[in-house]
This record gives sequence, structure tokens and C-alpha cells, in this order.
Amino acid sequence: MVWTELVIVFAVTLGLSGLSSLLSLIDALLQPVALSDQTVAINVPQADLSLIDMLKQLLGAVRLIAWGGLGAYLLYRSGMRLAAVGLDRTRLGADAAAGVGLAALIGVPGLGLYLLAHALGLNLAVAPSTLDDTWWRPIVLTILAAGNAWAEEMLVVGYLISRLRHLGFRENTSLVTAALVRGSYHLYQGFGGFIGNVIMGLVFGRIWQRTNRLWPLVIAHTLLDFVAFVGYSLLRGKVSWLP
Repeated sequence: MVWTELVIVFAVTLGLSGLSSLLSLIDALLQPVALSDQTVAINVPQADLSLIDMLKQLLGAVRLIAWGGLGAYLLYRSGMRLAAVGLDRTRLGADAAAGVGLAALIGVPGLGLYLLAHALGLNLAVAPSTLDDTWWRPIVLTILAAGNAWAEEMLVVGYLISRLRHLGFRENTSLVTAALVRGSYHLYQGFGGFIGNVIMGLVFGRIWQRTNRLWPLVIAHTLLDFVAFVGYSLLRGKVSWLP
């Protein structure tokens, strides 16, 4: 039943996204132009009317929050206290500080890896946001960043590794499996996006295995996506080094 649960959860969440990303990468590789000459956008307009676009963006955030909530709910229903995966509120200050430090540790090398992969022709140019310049854009992008962080860290770290432990997987095997799942749904960005997120998954997963604190990972991931989403929207077309 645990295997069945894992298949169902990831078939409707990030596992399905991984398969879709693989197909997107294959499609990009079959194009007559190099990967580095192609662009992929993450947060794109979904309606012509600004208000409708904002509401549809927020619905996307609700979906992400629900994905993470599903993982937390299933762990709780299986008899695991959420504090056991680090979702209690007893160390909020320490968790926040750890999250900021972890974001700095991952963010700068991650940007360097992306720029290197793009220069080598291994990655598409990633546009984190192509939303119009509206009053609600930074607010929605911040909410989406938090939704992404919650869904990914809850599902591929807290939920997946916990369930693999239940199935008898060794810690290293669980860690690598979770990291590969994380990398898979970033394949649409190219090989650099895959490798970078696998490395991030190995670092985040090991930290969680040693500390059982999930909030630092969620906070760090939120900060990383916030800088990527909002920072790109502010710098787009204004700096020469950003593809």
C-alpha cells in the first residue's frame, strides 16, 4: 500500500511534472537550434485581463500548497507526528537563520552553474517570469515562490524520504532517489537545471536527514525562488550577463 500511495501521489504531483519535463527536454533537443538559443519561461501570463491573470496565478499557488499539504496529511494519517519531520514551531528563530544561510550557500553557486551550463550550450535560457509589470506581480511571485518551496520540500524530502525509510531503504539510497526526483522535474531547463537541482537535493536531503528540520529547507527554497522570480522580473533587459 505504501508503494501504491507513492505512485499515486507522484503521478498527480511532481512525478508527472518530471515526465513532462523529460518530454520538453527531448523536444528542445530535436529543435534545429541549440539549447542555449532557446528560452523557457516559468511564470507566464495565463489570461489577457489582468485581474483574471492574477487569480489564475494564485490558483497555481493554491495547487502547490495543496500538493505539500497532501504529503503532510498522508504522513500524519500514517501515524507520524509532523514534528518528526521538522514542522513544529519550537525553533522558528533558528530555523529562519538556518534557512537564510542555506539559501546563500546554494544560491550563488547555483547561479554560477546555470550561467556556465548556458554558456556551454547545455541549458536553455530560463526566464523565471514573463508576467506583465503590474502592481500585483511581486506579491504573486512571492506567494508562488513560497508555494513552490512548500510543495517541493514537503514532497521530495519530508514525505518521500520518510516513506522510503518505512519501506526499508537505506539513507543514502533514499537521499539519491529524492535528489533524482527533484532533478527530473527541472529537466525542461536543460542538463544544467537537472544537475544543479540534483546537487541541491543531495544537500537539502542530507541536512534534513541529520537535523529532521524541514522549515529551514522551505525558507531557503522560498528565498531562492523569490530572488529568481522577482529579481529576474526587475533585471530583465537591463543587464547584459543575464541570458
